[in-house]
Amino acid sequence: MSGEGLNEGRLAHLHAVIEADVQCGKYNGAVIIVARHGQIALQAALGSGDAQKTRPLAPDSVFSIFSVTKALTNILFLRACELGQLALTTRVVEVIPEFSGGLREQITFFHLIAHSSGLPMVFTPKPGMYIDRLDEIIAAICKNVHSVEPPGERAAYSPMANQALLGEALRRTDPKRRCYRAIVEDELLRPLGMSSTSIGVRADLKSRHMVPDFRGNSAIEHLGSSNLGPNGAFEEEHAEMPWVGAVSTVPDMFRFAEMLRRGGTLDDVRILSPATLSLARRNWTGDKPNELYKVLAHRRGWEPSPAYLGLGFSLRGTALCHHMFGTLASAGTFGNYGAGSALYWVDPERELTFVCLTAGVMESNDNIERFQRLSDIAISAAN
Repeated sequence: MSGEGLNEGRLAHLHAVIEADVQCGKYNGAVIIVARHGQIALQAALGSGDAQKTRPLAPDSVFSIFSVTKALTNILFLRACELGQLALTTRVVEVIPEFSGGLREQITFFHLIAHSSGLPMVFTPKPGMYIDRLDEIIAAICKNVHSVEPPGERAAYSPMANQALLGEALRRTDPKRRCYRAIVEDELLRPLGMSSTSIGVRADLKSRHMVPDFRGNSAIEHLGSSNLGPNGAFEEEHAEMPWVGAVSTVPDMFRFAEMLRRGGTLDDVRILSPATLSLARRNWTGDKPNELYKVLAHRRGWEPSPAYLGLGFSLRGTALCHHMFGTLASAGTFGNYGAGSALYWVDPERELTFVCLTAGVMESNDNIERFQRLSDIAISAAN
């Protein structure tokens, strides 16, 4: 038994399972941390960042974290609410006037962060456009992305539009008039000591960055303004994509997750209050299914599960269902995930923290099954 109250045999088994997955080609590699009470019990880097096995992964390997970027945006939005810059009840059009027109004018920032806006589940506001420039993305959303239903009726995960609008709202309400990238750096990354995390691939991180290998599992191309290829947006240094554009390491994401586990404060630096986190960790979508994942579930013949969406977090909930956080996680377990490759969660009941970033993007349902299995093994290690 480890000093953190985690069974060493189970953690060794988790290491072996990942190693076997990599050896048989399910994904190219993984970096993982499992911790209890803030004490790391397992830290490992296995496999490579590429299918050719030319870039062995290390604990400080830098990954594109895809939709885990939304977590950074969401936390900063909630912080802005605490500081009185805007509110969950503020209508989006009050901050972004060009978002006016039709049912969109009823959408509040609560609807955006809880994925109940009534906007369509689009991955890009206009086919074939560059996605790395936030001003162009916002202009295209305002022109092309219109409500398909009133806000609040369904839980429909937003791949892009909701967090793009949240990121723009942060910029427009910032007292210092900073760009989105600077707000993230100044108000979140630097205070938390997340020195290997950035919005866009910061120049000094490029040598450690594992260029994403989508392996045919991407819904769209991700074009960047430097024309670096079909998914070149993930190699752009100056990209500002509040929904998908951050890069990070497992140790950095562990610090982020620990801040959340500790109630919004880490090393005497307060990012959020316990009151805000308590509100954000409530299930705001009831028993409604997540419309995007309902479609994916039907492809496998799975029973669609409740969305279990908080304010910027995915929650485990109580249903016995396919879930990346595992079937053993406590109902209050919360976290975020990114495109077939990235996951962190915190089980507050067990004070257990799990962070895993992987190389080689998996198909969505395969990824759910993969992380469900790894999460359950990790949780089974707890006393």
